[in-house]
Amino acid sequence: MNSTSRMPTRQGVLEAAEKIAALLPPTPLLPAQINGVRCWVKCENLQPIGAFKIRGAWHRLTALSDGEKARGVVAVSSGNHAQGVAWAARELGVDAKVVMPHDAPQVKLDATRAFGAEVVIYRRPEEDRDGVAAQIIERTGGVLVHAFGDPWVIEGQGSMGIEIVTQLGREPSRIAAPCGGGGLVAGLSLACPSSAIVPVEPEGWDMVGKSLAAGEIVTASPNPPKTICDALQPLATKQINLDILRGRSDPGVAVSDEEVLAAQRFAFSKLHLVVEPGGAAALAAALAGKLDLDENTVIVLTGGNVDPAAFAGTVSAER
Repeated sequence: MNSTSRMPTRQGVLEAAEKIAALLPPTPLLPAQINGVRCWVKCENLQPIGAFKIRGAWHRLTALSDGEKARGVVAVSSGNHAQGVAWAARELGVDAKVVMPHDAPQVKLDATRAFGAEVVIYRRPEEDRDGVAAQIIERTGGVLVHAFGDPWVIEGQGSMGIEIVTQLGREPSRIAAPCGGGGLVAGLSLACPSSAIVPVEPEGWDMVGKSLAAGEIVTASPNPPKTICDALQPLATKQINLDILRGRSDPGVAVSDEEVLAAQRFAFSKLHLVVEPGGAAALAAALAGKLDLDENTVIVLTGGNVDPAAFAGTVSAER
């Protein structure tokens, strides 16, 4: 079952949504007042692994053949996809090896190991994470579960959109979501064909937005700026994501670390939610006035796996 041999489809998204509905309760869709507009917030930070990535990982691993399951899976992630794959692998009795950066948040490293996955550390930017994963696959025959470029993963992430439509009772006018490699926004575009899809990325890491504007894949500069959004730092999107998003998404918006910190504080004080920096990117764009908002706008909070000390400093900082 070669992940490059098919394109994601809306039917695949619907099948993924059925799988997720049988496995997990829907995450809350909460009303929120932002800049005088009542809109909606989708709380994927409340998933069992603290992030939406459980969706794509479950859809992908349940699609493996018995032979593929026997060989195990290999993933590359800074933390949330790692936990999704580790969680799904544990539930299905599949061996999982996850390549993670040396500077990944300790809370994400610990959680991935706690779910039973073997964590293989690489040093960024000196080492190529995909090269490390390729060596493992060559040695073990494991199946690569790509964080955003795998069609089953894209369909699984899109299951969120089906859930949103059921909760809202209609397709949203727009869905704004934090964006790393583009797997989630690609899946949402398949799930909600009438909704505008808005990818939100960190400043200097807006590779999906730049790729959409250019009409071809754009790679991050050799020395990209630091960002607190550790979950949103792929060097480039994949062609599969760009092909799905072309004509379905505007280039999107970019947010600063300061805007993200403000969004984390807002989520904590106004919504009573713990959200990690990358998970708060779309909310940051809304609060900063970078999104058009109406009563049918949905803003996705993608994750809540925070370092406790860093988060305490964020929410207690001078506003």
